[in-house]
Amino acid sequence: MDDAPTRQTLWSLTHAERASLADDLADLDDVQWAQPSLCGRWVVQDVVAHLTAAASVGRWRWIASVVGARFDFDLHNERRLAEQRGATPAETLDRFRQAIGSTTAASGSTAAWLGKVVVHAQDVRRPLGLPGTPSVEAVTEVARSFARRDFTVPSRSAVDGLRLEATDGPFGTGSGPEVRGTTLALTMAMAGRRAYCDDLTGPGVPTLRARCTPS
Repeated sequence: MDDAPTRQTLWSLTHAERASLADDLADLDDVQWAQPSLCGRWVVQDVVAHLTAAASVGRWRWIASVVGARFDFDLHNERRLAEQRGATPAETLDRFRQAIGSTTAASGSTAAWLGKVVVHAQDVRRPLGLPGTPSVEAVTEVARSFARRDFTVPSRSAVDGLRLEATDGPFGTGSGPEVRGTTLALTMAMAGRRAYCDDLTGPGVPTLRARCTPS
């Protein structure tokens, strides 16, 4: 049985992952900022603006925004993204840097907000070919959170009836056909990023791949 991390620990991990991503983005050119991400129709600049918005909207403003969008979460996200997307990529990155140390969130599920940073960072790093990866410590906490319940993504449903086993850390969960890989690859697959299923092995991979939902 692992000891649950404190909220302070989770926020520290979140801040470190935001800072790492900001550093990775510092030398991108305009073409790279316009590169499609793994996150649906969003390009790299959109994803970064979305992360800034997530770090800038507290519970009550989030509720007001969702109600104002008539519970259309896509519209809610697009409106908040537009607020944080700068006139230039440099401005968008500067706004993201200003939010690195934020502890603002729409709910108290800190591991889920760490997960947002971890997943969206890879949504831009992978298509850009950036080598940066989150710490195994951070991804392990996200993997555990994703395996426990569906929240921002149907992660628990994706691995129902499967055994997940990390090859680089302590994460393991479930029973059934096995899926093995790095903690990051397992986490990204739970988040619905089908591309990461290519990094996994085991008899449970076809089932997990079929359950990966479009971003």
